[in-house]
Amino acid sequence: MTIAEALARPLLAGMFVYGGIDALRNPASKVDPAAPVLEPASRATGLRPEQLVTINAGVQVVAGVALAAGILPRPAAAVLAASLVPTTLAGHRFWEEEDPAAKGAHLIHLLKNVAALGGLLLAATSTGGRPSIPWRARRAAQHLVDTAGDTLEHLRPAG
Repeated sequence: MTIAEALARPLLAGMFVYGGIDALRNPASKVDPAAPVLEPASRATGLRPEQLVTINAGVQVVAGVALAAGILPRPAAAVLAASLVPTTLAGHRFWEEEDPAAKGAHLIHLLKNVAALGGLLLAATSTGGRPSIPWRARRAAQHLVDTAGDTLEHLRPAG
């Protein structure tokens, strides 16, 4: 892990841990603003909207702590990215606001969340300077082919 990653992961994760704890403490405050997204999800899953908010909050806290601590950081970042999309669409529907100040505030929050999503995508795909798994797999396969070719060449009868 690079120094930048060691600093960036907790900085990025902090908003999810804090927001998740807030939602766990008071899920009802998130239900009304998120109703347009929660109602279809509630019908599809059979879970109450408050339960969906609580589950999302718990996911954000656990994945946020994991990202901050560097525990499975790539999957943690991917989970946070997946949880951020419905959270953003539910909580920052600026296009539905009529008050210009509220519309502007929700637009800023939506853009901040989009920026956080970009950071999470970088974190989810970062290899910490190490070669990626696909690169290592291709290299190992090529090594096997080369080794097999050398072995077969030595087994051929002379002449």
